[in-house]
Amino acid sequence: MWGLKEGSIVQGFNGSEIKLQQAGTVFIDATVAARLNDQPDAALKARPYSQKPYWDIERARIGESREVPVELIVNGQVVATKRIVADGKLVNVSFDTKIERSSWVALRILPSSHTNPIWVLVGDQPVRASKHSAEWCAKALELCWQQKERTYATAEKPKAKLDYEHARQVYRKLVAECTVD
Repeated sequence: MWGLKEGSIVQGFNGSEIKLQQAGTVFIDATVAARLNDQPDAALKARPYSQKPYWDIERARIGESREVPVELIVNGQVVATKRIVADGKLVNVSFDTKIERSSWVALRILPSSHTNPIWVLVGDQPVRASKHSAEWCAKALELCWQQKERTYATAEKPKAKLDYEHARQVYRKLVAECTVD
């Protein structure tokens, strides 16, 4: 459950949107769980992130404890962290965070878990997280096209080109509209 002081929203309903007339504080309340063995897996903990298993919760363990950090993410940046005991039990975590402009908000346990976002719209303005993020997405789109172009059937290629061009235009617009790097 994600909520505001004056109401609440359940993720996945009503577009997962919270609308604010102006900048303000948003109250986030979530039920979370994580499960670690009592003792750390030293071999896994010592591996670099580039080695499998990439997303194992063991990589989030804090020291020798059974705790992991739950991070509040706003527009890709960690703005708050709370620790939970990773014993498999459901626990509530709550955060109050100031939202200055339209933003996406999510929770994560890095590198194991990441929620879908809640969209917080301030003054009916669209979310424009950062120019850097929009440029990264545009570059990723180009890499995807370079890899996939040859795999389209001849009859499908013209439509695919149109779709990719539409996506390019969207990202160009996003880059132009972003006021934050």
